[in-house]
Amino acid sequence: MCATCLGAIPVLESTLGIPYEVAWSMVIINGIGYMMHALLGDPAVPGWITPAMPLVIAYLSNSAEMGPERTQYLIALQLMVAAVFLFMGITGLADKVLSKVPTSIKAGILLAAGLQATLGEFREGGRFSLYPITIAICILVAYFLLFSETFQRLKKTKKWAQILGKYGMLPALFLAVVVGPLFKEIAAPTIELGTFFKLPDIAAIMKHVSPWGVGFPKAKMFISAIPTVIMVYIIAFGDFVTSESLINEADEARADEKIDFNANRSNLISGLRNLVQSFISPYVPLCGPLWAAVTAAVAQRYQEGRKAMDSIFSGVGTFRIMTFISVATIPIVSLVRPSLPIALSLTLIVQGYVCVRLAMQMCFSGSDSGIAGIMAAVIVARDAAWGLIVGIILYLLIQGWDGGTKMTDPQATAKPKK
Repeated sequence: MCATCLGAIPVLESTLGIPYEVAWSMVIINGIGYMMHALLGDPAVPGWITPAMPLVIAYLSNSAEMGPERTQYLIALQLMVAAVFLFMGITGLADKVLSKVPTSIKAGILLAAGLQATLGEFREGGRFSLYPITIAICILVAYFLLFSETFQRLKKTKKWAQILGKYGMLPALFLAVVVGPLFKEIAAPTIELGTFFKLPDIAAIMKHVSPWGVGFPKAKMFISAIPTVIMVYIIAFGDFVTSESLINEADEARADEKIDFNANRSNLISGLRNLVQSFISPYVPLCGPLWAAVTAAVAQRYQEGRKAMDSIFSGVGTFRIMTFISVATIPIVSLVRPSLPIALSLTLIVQGYVCVRLAMQMCFSGSDSGIAGIMAAVIVARDAAWGLIVGIILYLLIQGWDGGTKMTDPQATAKPKK
């Protein structure tokens, strides 16, 4: 699964113009921050703010030419994203906002995130046009293993299905290493032995990307980043909605453990990660609260019972510890290096399915569905800020100040779990 984490390398290289070794070192440092979530009690698998990446890349490309100045713009952006996360977590507004947002607005954000993640891969010039056969085969395998009702039934009776099902979308990613070279869409991997672990080149990172090497951002850079920061947080807000939905779904399936998802805590941890990386290793994908595809896989296995997964933290924690070890293991990195773009594409397409599925499940009335659909379309066609404005106006116009969702949401009248 480290192949997806390593997918940040080509993004960092093409956006910041840094060498491969420096980008690889930045991925390793980013992996350390991932482990903070489980250790501090957050039950979701953290990741990037993935749907915001196109916005961030466009903002940086329009702000400055590749070089130190563009990196300064990234530092300013990530510092402000960190400030928003920390403010929302410290003040407690995050949990309050999440609980007060109408279902139709939540569903619209989720639906837009799913559509953006998928459209980015399939539109002209996307990764599917570069690796069509490999992505098609691997995503069908991933969907079958993660979401197929037929496969879920097989897992109850067939030993091979039980074993295969424990690894989530890993078999699909491993298949890319084989299928890609077979159809000549990627090069065959060359496994490097010799030195086993890669130590991050801190000196090179400090020189090429840290504010101590490229200089601290100017005031105008912080001001120019404000609109992008707002859109990034709106998108990240969708991750909190997704996290809450996935974790609640898993929590309802088992009575032996009470899972506490707290948006304030998730904001604080995400804000701390963004703050630290702003000063050491500013990251184009940014530091988000959720990796939807893997959280879905962990939640799916968790629901199979305690023998399959003792605690939700058994899944979240060990997954992130092992990806950190793996991105620094040279033989593993050399094996998956040619398939990095495909791994990134598979993650986005799986995330798209998860977000759309959850958005549909959240809608309890026709007005919920209609508002969510229009809001998502506006976000995809224009941007996140426009979509949010349209969603709020439609909610007030159609469902009223009291909100029709309260009358139609069955969870509103459900008894609390003991």
